[in-house]
Amino acid sequence: MAPHYDNLLSRLPPTISQILNREGKVQNPPTIDFGGQTLQELAQGHQGVEKTGHHGGKDENRANSVEKYEKEKDTFEDLHKSILGCDDVLKSVELYLTSFQTDLGVVSAEIESLQSRSTALNQKLDNRKAVERVLGPMVEEFSISPAIVRKISEGTIDDAWIASLAELEHRSKTVETKAKEQPNTKAIEDAKPLLRNLISRALEVIRDYLVAQIKALRSPNINAQIIQRQSFLRYKALYAFLARHHPTLAEEIGQAYINTMRWYYLTHFTRYQKALEKMKIFVIEKQDVLGADESARKGNLLPSSKAALSAPDAFNLGRRLDLLKTTNETALASYLAEENKTTHHLEVPFRNFNLALVDNASAEFSFMAEFFAPDSFHRISRRFSDVFGPTFALGQALTRSLVEGTADGLGVLMCVRLNQRFAFELQRRRVPAVESYVNGTNMLLWPRFQMVMDLHCDSLRRATSSTPRGAASALSLSGPASTAQSAAPLPTTQRFAQLLQGILALSSEAGDDEPVSSSLGRLRNDFEAFLTKLSKAVGDSRRRERFLFNNYSLVLTIIEACHSISPWLLPP
Repeated sequence: MAPHYDNLLSRLPPTISQILNREGKVQNPPTIDFGGQTLQELAQGHQGVEKTGHHGGKDENRANSVEKYEKEKDTFEDLHKSILGCDDVLKSVELYLTSFQTDLGVVSAEIESLQSRSTALNQKLDNRKAVERVLGPMVEEFSISPAIVRKISEGTIDDAWIASLAELEHRSKTVETKAKEQPNTKAIEDAKPLLRNLISRALEVIRDYLVAQIKALRSPNINAQIIQRQSFLRYKALYAFLARHHPTLAEEIGQAYINTMRWYYLTHFTRYQKALEKMKIFVIEKQDVLGADESARKGNLLPSSKAALSAPDAFNLGRRLDLLKTTNETALASYLAEENKTTHHLEVPFRNFNLALVDNASAEFSFMAEFFAPDSFHRISRRFSDVFGPTFALGQALTRSLVEGTADGLGVLMCVRLNQRFAFELQRRRVPAVESYVNGTNMLLWPRFQMVMDLHCDSLRRATSSTPRGAASALSLSGPASTAQSAAPLPTTQRFAQLLQGILALSSEAGDDEPVSSSLGRLRNDFEAFLTKLSKAVGDSRRRERFLFNNYSLVLTIIEACHSISPWLLPP
């Protein structure tokens, strides 16, 4: 019985076996000796015995059966007990399986419920994806991320802040467009207050930043162009945003900048003008004209000069032409101008001041054109004029002080050529706003040049009087050893030739609209009349011709140094 019982236990599920063992119902089953036979074999044996009894005799079989039963009574009782124990175990297993089947049904129902919920969730997810594909781009157009809101509200101005500002403006334009296309949309109406508040906050930050940078321009020893490049132009989108969303505030900021830069340039150029005024400048006065007596000619320095230097040659261009040929486009620094002990002609301070003025004006106009780009060109030009108006007046005052009262025609013409070069440079840089200053400077220089040429003509006419005594007096200009019969060239001829050569050298590219040609024509006519009248004081006609030949030869020799002459200056 034991092997069969063990075989029955081994066929139960592991969990049932564990339950039985845990409950202790079959911990130590009774051991029954069946002689190595199974229950089936034992039952078949009893059947065989019963059949044998029928053939051998009922009594004998009954007796044997009773005897065997008595002998195996205990065994049968143990078997009966074992069977009863198995019935109990099987009932317990039946209860467990019934409970397991119930639980399995519950689990199956839950699985079916989960499957239903999963199907519903999948359907909702598909629907949400479909809606997201349709609404996603629309929501993205006017939704603002918290990072952008935080950056604009709490961050400082940098490249990331500018990027956030551009994103904010893009969302604002989108909302405005959607509001026109789809009025009374709740999502758009909900987004509008946030956008308005965020734009207002951005305007406050921009205002504070620009005001701080404008105040920095008033700091002592500050370079305005550094602040313009690093603080204004780098974040030029700030003013553009301000002009679009708050034009009144943008106008106030622009006016504050104009007032500050007007003070900045006027202060610095006033200081520079005073430094240039400390330079020693040759003064060529009215007595330094062609027809003046040699003994009356002298060179002077400005009253502020302490040293008395020999007079320069007012009619010889010489090295002064190098100022037009130099490639050095850097203005003289203020401290160098103050410490400079060399005596210069009037074109030197004129060039340095205007060179610095052109450079600064070009830089400022380029900055304004880029930073105030939302404004019109006319408005930008007007702002530029407001900034540089006092400085331009200061430059013209310096020019007036340099040329007023001077008889240095070559110096004045040098200033004219320098001014023309500044005009060409401004055209190349595309800075038309300085044209009024250039034209105003020309209006100061050309009339003065003509006045100087008139002084030379008047001096020649005065030196050539119609009386023989005046002619003899004029001939005495050739030197103390000269006599009325001398045929040597006159010092006046040499001065005339040098002046003519200088004017021609400075007018190699002159146009037909300049007064140089008419001035030279008048000067040439007066000089020819001067020589003709002086030649009459010479003895015979042969000596008279030699006198004229020598003087004209000297003029030709000197002006041959000019490699090119403008056709407008040639005699008709």
